[in-house]
Amino acid sequence: MAREGDVAVTADEMEHSTQQAGTPPQRQSAAGRTVAFLRNTWRGLTSMRTALVLLFLLAIAAIPGALLPQRSLNAGKVDEYIANRPILGPWMDRLELFDVFGSFWFTAIYVLLFVSLIGCILPRCWEHFHALRAQPVAAPRRLSRLPHHRETVVDGTPDEVVTGALARLRGWKTVTRSGDELRSGRPGEVTVSAEKGYLREAGNLVFHLSLVGLLAAIAVGKLFGYEGQVIVVANGGPGICTTSPAAFDSFRAGNVEDGTGMTPLCVKVNDFTADYLDNGQAEMFTSNIEYQAGDDLQTNTWRETQLRVNHPLRIAGDRVYLQGHGYAPTFTVTFPNGETRTETLQWRPDDATTFLSSGAMRFDPPGGMYPDETERRKNQIGIEGLFAPTALFHGELLTSSFPALNDPAVAIDVYKGDTGLDTGNPQSIFSLSKELVNQGRMVKEARVNLYPGESTTLSDGTVVRFDGATDFVNLQVSHDPAQNWVLVFAIAMMAGLLVSLLVKRRRIWVRVYPAPAREDADTVSDTLVGQPRRTVVELGGLARTDHAGWGDEFDRLTDRLLEDLGRSTDAPHNRA
Repeated sequence: MAREGDVAVTADEMEHSTQQAGTPPQRQSAAGRTVAFLRNTWRGLTSMRTALVLLFLLAIAAIPGALLPQRSLNAGKVDEYIANRPILGPWMDRLELFDVFGSFWFTAIYVLLFVSLIGCILPRCWEHFHALRAQPVAAPRRLSRLPHHRETVVDGTPDEVVTGALARLRGWKTVTRSGDELRSGRPGEVTVSAEKGYLREAGNLVFHLSLVGLLAAIAVGKLFGYEGQVIVVANGGPGICTTSPAAFDSFRAGNVEDGTGMTPLCVKVNDFTADYLDNGQAEMFTSNIEYQAGDDLQTNTWRETQLRVNHPLRIAGDRVYLQGHGYAPTFTVTFPNGETRTETLQWRPDDATTFLSSGAMRFDPPGGMYPDETERRKNQIGIEGLFAPTALFHGELLTSSFPALNDPAVAIDVYKGDTGLDTGNPQSIFSLSKELVNQGRMVKEARVNLYPGESTTLSDGTVVRFDGATDFVNLQVSHDPAQNWVLVFAIAMMAGLLVSLLVKRRRIWVRVYPAPAREDADTVSDTLVGQPRRTVVELGGLARTDHAGWGDEFDRLTDRLLEDLGRSTDAPHNRA
């Protein structure tokens, strides 16, 4: 420490003298540089600007997941996409573009966004907590310099004026200061500091905290949830029991789920009804179902309910949605020995407007009819073609004119031979294998158009009859343990956002002191000389956030305040 009379020495001179003395300048150690780097990195990561950038990057990173086929939803489409792009496809697969939401880079952005938001919000929560406990700031020495200011003289003592001001400022956070706290040198002066709008910052914090909670709830749902889709034939179909992923046509489990802990649930579809407009547009889907869950499985009790679009069945933590529908034609094949085989199978709607559908069926001869295995395979029956719920023929060509089941008909090709039923090779349920046809292992026996009840006879006496069609529904069974929390956080986000937009942070100060008794008055407060029980009132207002509308609010507040005080002389000093 320099003593009195010592000569002041600058930092440059000290460094120069140190170097002249042969002492090397001090450098920060490696540990210090590491700590400084980590500190600066943390500050940059937990800034609101970084959080916004990461949120924007997360939105961009989700785009490939919406545009490209995802392996978790349809592995077949992913394989087809890669096969059609032999050079670009494998590179896209290495970058995990076909598994976006489980990729390392999407997870990294997600985690960094969590850390950034939490590191940004928690200090602000602590600061807001201290702000709530702190007293409003003292009145500025010159209220006339504020954007909004008024000065007047009223009847009454300063204490009476302060009491009236506090009554009018009910609902504001106020503090009264007088005497030694002010140090203004003006005898009898009292100030009132009032502040309002603390909920604005609270709403802002609630919004951001709810955003973190929403992201966390979505992550928990993706980790511990599952989703399966299955087609169920209505009107006496076999139904479905959610005992394993094999019961679904497509199944997607969370990252920590393997499909073995699903909630037992059985569903049967009794009927399906679709309401259409005159132009064929669907208006509403309705399905009456029966279900079992919980103790009902032990007692074999079936409960009835109705599914509609956006009105799922909620039970046992799962939700059963009605997503769509189509038609399942029924064919009966009568073999030469008189035995029959009947099958009802869903066909794929190729036209979403008219529900013109395509599909295929495979029939195996009855057991024992052909003792030789090779001979049995040569006599399998394959059916492939189109189904129209409301038939419209252009010559021999079949199309559909309306999606409702008004006048069903089929246009089919009937094959005989090895349909590949027991070869072990995967096949589409909507088409026969063209490779087997090209190899001559399946031979076309007939091409016909059939209405319900009509049939065609093959060369060996086998009869193929079209029996009609029934509806099928596409059900989705979803399990998301965090769905309720998603709703809670979404509502909290909206509430916090509305509060932060509607509430304004503002301050107002009231300074009162006895009117001076001087003849050389040059202000409003000095115009009335020597009159007893006269008090000068100064008011100033300041908006801490948005200034829009604060001027009018300040004027209304001060008018009511001065009216309560019984104003006698008023001199406004408002600034734009």
